[in-house]
Amino acid sequence: MTSQVSSPAEQADDTVAGEQRRPAGGKDVRRLDRVIIRFAGDSGDGMQLTGDRFTSETASFGNDLSTLPNFPAEIRAPAGTLPGVSSFQLHFADHDILTPGDAPNVLVAMNPAALKANIGDMPRGAEIIVNTDEFTKRAMQKVGYDSNPLEDGSLDGYSLHPVPLTTLTVEALKEFDLSRKEAERSKNMFALGLLSWMYHRPTEGTEAFLRTKFAKKPQIAEANITAYRAGWNFGETTEDFAVSYEVAPAAKAFPPGLYRNISGNLALAYGLITASRQADLPLFLGSYPITPASDILHELSRHKNFGVRTFQAEDEIAGIGAALGAAFGGSLAVTTTSGPGVALKSETIGLAVSLELPLLIVDIQRGGPSTGLPTKTEQADLLQAMYGRNGEAPVPVVAPRTPADCFDAALEAARIALLYRTPVFLLSDGYLANGSEPWRIPEVDDLPDLRVQFTQGPNHTLDNGTEVFWPYKRDPHTLARPWAVPGTPGLEHRIGGIEKQDGTGNISYDPANHDFMVRIRQAKVDGIEVPELEVDDPQQARTLVLGWGSTYGPITAAVRRLRAAGESIAQVHLRHLNPFPRNLGEVLKAYDKVVVPEMNLGQLATLIRAKYLVDARSHTQVNGMPFKAERLAAALKEAIHD
Repeated sequence: MTSQVSSPAEQADDTVAGEQRRPAGGKDVRRLDRVIIRFAGDSGDGMQLTGDRFTSETASFGNDLSTLPNFPAEIRAPAGTLPGVSSFQLHFADHDILTPGDAPNVLVAMNPAALKANIGDMPRGAEIIVNTDEFTKRAMQKVGYDSNPLEDGSLDGYSLHPVPLTTLTVEALKEFDLSRKEAERSKNMFALGLLSWMYHRPTEGTEAFLRTKFAKKPQIAEANITAYRAGWNFGETTEDFAVSYEVAPAAKAFPPGLYRNISGNLALAYGLITASRQADLPLFLGSYPITPASDILHELSRHKNFGVRTFQAEDEIAGIGAALGAAFGGSLAVTTTSGPGVALKSETIGLAVSLELPLLIVDIQRGGPSTGLPTKTEQADLLQAMYGRNGEAPVPVVAPRTPADCFDAALEAARIALLYRTPVFLLSDGYLANGSEPWRIPEVDDLPDLRVQFTQGPNHTLDNGTEVFWPYKRDPHTLARPWAVPGTPGLEHRIGGIEKQDGTGNISYDPANHDFMVRIRQAKVDGIEVPELEVDDPQQARTLVLGWGSTYGPITAAVRRLRAAGESIAQVHLRHLNPFPRNLGEVLKAYDKVVVPEMNLGQLATLIRAKYLVDARSHTQVNGMPFKAERLAAALKEAIHD
């Protein structure tokens, strides 16, 4: 039996924020403006799927949202241990929000390890739903509990809901011909059903998803749906949950349009496909799987109908080598990786600089050094992107600021690469890649025209009147060299990493020519046209906070808090890190203090100090997690009054 919940639109006329009322079902309903929920369990408990489904229903309902999946670094850590805990945090609201939230209002803990790993983030008074079936003596000892935290009073400051999730799930599925172990796997769907009841989430989408996901195993599909409905009905009938909650759609937060929930990696993949269509070029991805970039390879491989070719190479070097070959052949070429892969690709990136061919290097940054923290986020590849090659090898750098912005950043990176004939770095990170938010699907007519013209014939006349093709004769405005597709009659030219002679492209060891070519490649990057900065400063502040990449959400949330408390602070955020916007120096010197929050040890601040001679102050964090807005606001307030 499927239970139906009336929508907030039907109930909104007689309720206000924070007010309780008793609907026909007999339980109180409380209106909230926002909620932060964290699902946590063993890496085999399906917490990412549970969080993703709750997010999808929340997006379809019309709330603004932001998510933070948190995966174990181990491929398969021992069950029930702290290293094996997987979590998914979702912040959703009836207004514009920017981060997954600092502290959850609700924790769903599937075992003692999940409780122990996450309880430190929970504020007093938060709701904690625990699967009591997993709190065995052995399981608790495995994570260091000397006594049962559900009984020893250590959770007295929280609203604790002990629920035998496993037992209830197995009981709900007794009509199915499943072993106990198979039935237990559906306990995440029971938990999802319970939370869907608590927060009045739609149910139809999840049921349709389960039927599609398990289309080849209809019994498993129906078992999961039954567990899901059982969780919903448990919330409706149990006395332990006396209140359910409503968070109205964020109708005023979004301009009119068609929206969908999207992760950063998915948005980036869609942006690359769109760029290839707008450029009228085939898209080629040469890649080697690496966390957290692999999802781009997976997604692009599904879109051969758009002329996308994906090549999973044997290693990172082969991946970028194939991509550069595709660029030489006339494709919009991309290679995706993370920091360790960038190190391996560095020589071929230098080759792309020398050949002056368009190539997108997508770096989904993660914690380092070496192979580091594969599933954690960081912003520590900026200097590697800027300088991590031998010789003078300048490469433009673009950084998206939110998951949805990854779409636009991909288009911008493609514009620069194609127009200026250069490799381009796109610096995303694990937080953006795996996080999600609503994305307004753009109108096709609003997309940029990225079409380029391949050279079709001679472009230079010698002194004796002979017409020839010079592969390094440059456009006077962009300094880009011509793009000649192999096989075009009369356009044969040398290719390789040895220094070229200006114009002809012949091999040259002449010192003066090398000096000229180094400077002209630098001048080409320096001359890339990027939009000037727009400063958010409604109060004529004396302190400026400068950010880049994924720090946008926490910085903006912190700035909002400070302004609401009467503080005066300005904000500006960089998308283009090489070259910097032309008015950046002017902006920086207009303020007494400049604070640069980064998830590294101060890489952008170092660049700012060196280039503009501004005493930029670093506020850094390298714990594998994004900034929390409250802590960042405190640091910025201290800087204002220092």
